[in-house]
Amino acid sequence: MRRGAPNGKEHVWKACARKGLQVRVLSPPQRNKFLSMLDSLILNKKSIESIYKTICEYHEKYLKQYGVKLPKLYASKGKFTKDALVLVYLAYDYPKTRKVTKEELTKFVRSYYPDTNDVQQARHLGAQSGWWIVAGGRDNIVLNIKRGSYQLYTLEQPYPSFKKGHRVTDTADWGKIKEKYNFRCATCGSQEGKPQFHWSATKTVLQKAHMDPDKPLVAGNIIPQCQKCNRGDRNRWVYDEKGRVIKLANPQVIKTCDREVRKKVYRILYNEFKGKNPNSIK
Repeated sequence: MRRGAPNGKEHVWKACARKGLQVRVLSPPQRNKFLSMLDSLILNKKSIESIYKTICEYHEKYLKQYGVKLPKLYASKGKFTKDALVLVYLAYDYPKTRKVTKEELTKFVRSYYPDTNDVQQARHLGAQSGWWIVAGGRDNIVLNIKRGSYQLYTLEQPYPSFKKGHRVTDTADWGKIKEKYNFRCATCGSQEGKPQFHWSATKTVLQKAHMDPDKPLVAGNIIPQCQKCNRGDRNRWVYDEKGRVIKLANPQVIKTCDREVRKKVYRILYNEFKGKNPNSIK
């Protein structure tokens, strides 16, 4: 497999060793500082363009078909975009990528954008744009990474939960919506025409379901649900695009909760509305 760029760091390691510098026995803080210094030396304009070119080649061959979004390399006035900088940094020496901390990414981006407070691009490039970037502390089972760190896993497959086109806000075409969800129920994952996961004697039939039952069933408010999930919910919940419950749609659901839960909800609302009479609240 082609590598994204020459392994400049290995050349530097060897050069240091020839001069008697024991870099590998530095303390972790010293080593991180030394690595950051190497990054600033190795990832110059030419190297960034070279790694980005490799990313483009993999995107064209493997990822474009899934709708993975390729960030532009340059913004206005010839500056590198933040998304491209983060992706290039993570793809350095591909396929031998390494774990990178959020602080390290932020420091690198600040060398081009000094006013950057906190780099969020790695997470967004994964979940929203489709690049398979593993984030630590998110219950991932792919790589062993600590919270606050990231690693590019591959440039040959999209982020696992990324759906082709990703957003459903641009279409009401039922066939295209089902395709984006790989013909599966957004809530339970049962596949159309196959046995339903929880009722194995029942064939899965996908139905148009509201993301928010208080809004019309139009583009941007449709997810596919199997007949069991769609029927069983009775317009109780608001869903996101992944079929996850994010809000209550029907307040009557509170009545089905245990007394302790109802008391907690009451306290929250009492404090929010300062004990006002419900009829006086606009």
